[in-house]
Amino acid sequence: MTKINQKATPLFDAVRKYVDDKVIPFHVPGHKQGKGIPEFREYIGERALQMDANGMDDLDYANNPTGVIYEAEKLMAHAFGAQNAYFLVNGTTAGVQAMILSACEPGDRIIIPRNAHKSTIGGIILSGAMPVYIQPEINEKLGIAMGITDESLKRAIKENPHAKAVFVVNPTYYGVASDLKSIVRIAHRHEMAVLVDEAHGAHMSFHDDFPLTAMEVGADMSAASMHKTAGSLTQSSVLLLRSGMIAPEKVKQVLNLTYTSSASYLLMCSLDVARKQLATMGSDMLEETLQLARWAREEINRIDGVYAFGRELIGTPGCYDFDETKLGICVSGLGYTGYQVEQKLRREYNIQIELSDLYNILAVISLGDRKEDVEALVNAVKDISSKTGVKEYKRATILPQNPKMIVSPRDAFYSPKKVVPLEESIGEIAGEMVMAYPPGIPVICMGERISKDIVDYIKVLKEEKCQLQGTSDPHVDYIRVLGSE
Repeated sequence: MTKINQKATPLFDAVRKYVDDKVIPFHVPGHKQGKGIPEFREYIGERALQMDANGMDDLDYANNPTGVIYEAEKLMAHAFGAQNAYFLVNGTTAGVQAMILSACEPGDRIIIPRNAHKSTIGGIILSGAMPVYIQPEINEKLGIAMGITDESLKRAIKENPHAKAVFVVNPTYYGVASDLKSIVRIAHRHEMAVLVDEAHGAHMSFHDDFPLTAMEVGADMSAASMHKTAGSLTQSSVLLLRSGMIAPEKVKQVLNLTYTSSASYLLMCSLDVARKQLATMGSDMLEETLQLARWAREEINRIDGVYAFGRELIGTPGCYDFDETKLGICVSGLGYTGYQVEQKLRREYNIQIELSDLYNILAVISLGDRKEDVEALVNAVKDISSKTGVKEYKRATILPQNPKMIVSPRDAFYSPKKVVPLEESIGEIAGEMVMAYPPGIPVICMGERISKDIVDYIKVLKEEKCQLQGTSDPHVDYIRVLGSE
């Protein structure tokens, strides 16, 4: 048996050789190694454009890899403890949809937490599966969704004993992890596949102080955003398989439905190198990252009016473990919304955070952060607090409870629709999604009954200038509902 060498980068090496050999290209892309787009080349540099190649024998073919891409994917699988790994160049969105299509056929039920990303609904529509939503636990002080509990999963399985799969988010955008090991045990006992969205957990396998990952606890499939926390380029992710319930042949068949025939070699090379770095140096690098996050959290919690939440949440409903690199800061004690603080940080301090909501902001501390960067954030929060003072705490506005699904998402997608003013949509069946983005969690999904609580919540989000997506009307003054004009 050949020994796995995690220092190897077979795909990256092949692309470097292609560049060094100065191959004369009569293949696409048409910019021909940057010569066809000089203004862009001058700004980003020649090398990146030279690496922007296309499939050929020595560089392999992403749709049916048998050479260097195949070797790079084998190394990725080994690094994560999976049986198979598949490079993704359309983000974890593509991985989430591939997981659902691999596990479910039209009409199959799949158990999903309500705080799943919008890509999950896309997978539901594509597959024709029927979602069964679990309401995650809610932290009322922070106004955010947490994880799901064993009890809520058991109830959902009891009510839907023939469901084909359970979908889990590990961790949430805010760093909260459910008891994934227990969830896998419960689901497998009922012969249900476990699919895990690890968009925010690609780094967690490589240091012992992080929550357990899908592959570590025996889940069937997971999709991890290497670009978010593991160092690769934006849009590059990985799909992981370790299952006796889902065949690799089925996964490959599904990927071939949606996968581009012109996968970016820049993105795939970045996956190859990011994997090598994590596998060989990840533990030490993540130790430094954790120390930075811990220092920042401790410093911020000395500032009046703000609260950087962390591992103290473990043991509260819906929080079994916590990813400390997610630096969530509750700013409601300053009398600001998270949206307002995000704007202040960008306009007054030249700092861009990852997301904001009504009461919190979130900074992601990763492999690329340095002490001086984190200090700048801490000092900015300190300055905002000193200029503002502590204000009376306002109770968080909680997401409305699960709306009632009247029509399956797929049927709703293909049904005739009409446009009505948001205020007049109460009682109608939604013909499109409304999501607060980030984190991309649906407030209402296609096929669900629109309630007054949902309309009121959308109005609050609009007043706070939250980025709303999913609707044809970018201002969400109007919404598409089922019915004819």
